[in-house]
Amino acid sequence: MKKMSDLHIQEIIPLSPPQKIKDDEPVDEQTLSHISQWRDQIEEIIHRRDKRILGIVGPCSIHDENAIYEYAERLKVLADQVKDRMLLVMRAYFEKPRTVLGWRGLVLDPHLDGSYAIEDGIRLARRILLNISKIGVPVGTEMLDPIIPQYIDDLVSWSAVGARTAESQVHRNLASGLSVPLGFKNSTSGNLTNAVNAIKSAGSPASFIGVDPKGMAAVYRTTGNPYCHLILRGGSNGPNYYEDDVEEAVMLMEKEGITPSVIIDCSHGNCNKRYYRQRRVLRSVVDQINLGNSSISGFMLESYLYEGRQDVRENQPLAYGVSITDPCIGWDETERIIRKAHEGLIREEERWYE
Repeated sequence: MKKMSDLHIQEIIPLSPPQKIKDDEPVDEQTLSHISQWRDQIEEIIHRRDKRILGIVGPCSIHDENAIYEYAERLKVLADQVKDRMLLVMRAYFEKPRTVLGWRGLVLDPHLDGSYAIEDGIRLARRILLNISKIGVPVGTEMLDPIIPQYIDDLVSWSAVGARTAESQVHRNLASGLSVPLGFKNSTSGNLTNAVNAIKSAGSPASFIGVDPKGMAAVYRTTGNPYCHLILRGGSNGPNYYEDDVEEAVMLMEKEGITPSVIIDCSHGNCNKRYYRQRRVLRSVVDQINLGNSSISGFMLESYLYEGRQDVRENQPLAYGVSITDPCIGWDETERIIRKAHEGLIREEERWYE
């Protein structure tokens, strides 16, 4: 009989079920309690009942376990010093959506060599999330593959759906069932409607196909996620972090019956892909909050130990603490502009509301 399926499949490799990998990298009760508290705090900030702002800070992607722990230790010290006005969340992205080709992230290609040792990547990602949480820093990540959350979602405090996937019904359904607050980014074109529609969709009950803890295919029925929010990341037409842009986003959300909550990504289109301009965007965020914009709930920075980026080349060692995807600001700049933003945020009762 002529073969009709799997015509372009080279190999099928069994993957350990989520519960097995969770059992191999278990989370202790104290860390679990901290993650629960961080989620509660983030939910309060997203709904603007807690007037602090979120700072989602960290490298574009993770590729080096040792460097990321050093970064987390530094971020923990800074987070404790600014916690009265900010809750800093460490950006820990393991999956990278690609317009065409490129490294797909630590989960899919942990050895950076195209071998796609995915189980190794999942185990490494879980270990990294666990250890960062033990350092005392809440972690945020982008959810790209709809099965991966079953392996790591208990260790995540905040999540995002990126500009390339916000329009995907699969990701909207997944977001509706996630246990953490989640931000949808506007489209790469700068269009806001897709992301706002995604927030509305993810806030409603849905169903999707996934795997259960034992690795069996299952149907998940969701309640809807009430903590979804908008991330403004700029677009092909330029930045969208200015006052008029934020006002437009707020009006669009209100028109759809969504309580406005906006995080501003200081990188990507908002800095015109010039990473060193992220400080300008953060300065504008602080100014707008001080002028009474209560809908801004946070900011994002792409930051690593050292500035810039590097390419992965065969038989050539990588520089320590430098991004291999988008360029980042270095730690010294990160610390400087976050401290400056913290100092610049005035108390709510002193803000100027028009």
